[in-house]
Amino acid sequence: MKSTEMRKVVIAGGGTAGWLAAAALSQQLGPLLDLTLVESEEIGTVGVGEASIPPMRTFHKLLRIDEVEFMRATEAVFKLGIWFRNWGRQGHEYIHSFGKIGKETWLCDFHHFWLRGLERGIDADLGAYCLELQATRAGRFATSPQSEINYAYHLDAGLYAKFLRKFSEWRGVKRVEGKIKEVRQHPESGDITSLVLDSGAEVAGDLFIDCTGFRGLLIEQTLKTGYEDWSHWLPCDSALAVQTEAVGPADPFTASTAHESGWRWRIALQHRVGNGMVYASRYISDEDARASLLDAIQGKTITEPRLLRFRTGRRLKAWNRNCVALGLASGFVEPLESTSIHLIMTGITRLMQLFPFNGVAPAVVDQYNELTRHELEQIRDFIVLHFHATQRDDTAFWRHCRDMPIPDSLTRRIELFRDMAWAWQGDGELFRVDSWVQVMLGQGIQPKHYHHFAKTMKDEDLRQLLNGMRTSIRQAVGQLPKHQDFVNQYCNARP
Repeated sequence: MKSTEMRKVVIAGGGTAGWLAAAALSQQLGPLLDLTLVESEEIGTVGVGEASIPPMRTFHKLLRIDEVEFMRATEAVFKLGIWFRNWGRQGHEYIHSFGKIGKETWLCDFHHFWLRGLERGIDADLGAYCLELQATRAGRFATSPQSEINYAYHLDAGLYAKFLRKFSEWRGVKRVEGKIKEVRQHPESGDITSLVLDSGAEVAGDLFIDCTGFRGLLIEQTLKTGYEDWSHWLPCDSALAVQTEAVGPADPFTASTAHESGWRWRIALQHRVGNGMVYASRYISDEDARASLLDAIQGKTITEPRLLRFRTGRRLKAWNRNCVALGLASGFVEPLESTSIHLIMTGITRLMQLFPFNGVAPAVVDQYNELTRHELEQIRDFIVLHFHATQRDDTAFWRHCRDMPIPDSLTRRIELFRDMAWAWQGDGELFRVDSWVQVMLGQGIQPKHYHHFAKTMKDEDLRQLLNGMRTSIRQAVGQLPKHQDFVNQYCNARP
């Protein structure tokens, strides 16, 4: 890896990953780089990543993307969390909201006081202390520059890529149409030197970004990077996606309903609904999965169900030689908590922070890969929690998930929460304490004890505090407009 100026950046593949990389690099480092994106209209993208999580808003602010313009362009609505049904057990439901629950102290988090309250007869669900969760239940939403409400979006992934393409090309990104026929490497170093297209055109570069999806044309097919398989923890390997007409107001949440061999999603946009089924093919056939999905959806279908295959896991290196993989080319956890777009954003942010202007150095590559691995493993554990912590034993799939060995890191988290209600957000970790607590409790993990600092508050003071919080949140939610009404006046894509 010799020292040489890295100026020519070639992005292989479009879609959300490719155009997000192009948008970020052109907006932040544009004057320093020569940016080219290669894609083919003939090659489709996965394009079903229609739900996001709140850090997307921060990334958009970094790129100076106007929220209203973005939402109109992508027919987006707001998302306050995920409503889980039949996960912990059949007939049970809970919400993983994006909001803050109660008020923590420096010594212990709010849920310890809530547990103390339950013990003293203050019987209210933990979600009663979260504005976003109660707004989710009520189907209400509003935001403003002064609002502290925490939210994300439902968006059309195909329209998002088009929006980002326009954003990027306006900032100087060159788009080259064509299929990649050959990836050329330096005969001595093994670094990628150029992409040869079907037309015979050759696109040379210094740094290559692989956004070619599951196939990993550069990172895997060319550089033979290797893959760490996580299917023993995340057994679903197939998904069916279908779009339907809207049949009512758009919900401000993603619906996730567990079924006999996996789960279904429902994601409402402004003028249609995205539906899908994620499943383990060894427990249910494609035909039965298709029939089950079509039987469960509401509204007239707009598209035919589209079948996707995947293998959960990660590339052994997200950065190998002079190639950085983003999106599905770098690995795939599970769409359950809508982390796919977020991982593209963190990957490109990390690349910009560690950008090899003076040549690729081993220490930089190692740091990028270590941070990426750590981030993916933390998200992996959070996703595995949903499948493993279940009382369901009605099918072979759920018995497998309940009984399977899990990562030691997740075992420790579960044991600490069960023993003493201890939850934490690790360094650089995506999911906050509130997220871990909501899902742990929602999946049926009940703490045996809580931090005794909560006992230092007198019963009457605790009762007054908790009652006051619930009343304040109930009143605040009551003042919010209906989610659909707010969308109509704020960012209606088709007035």
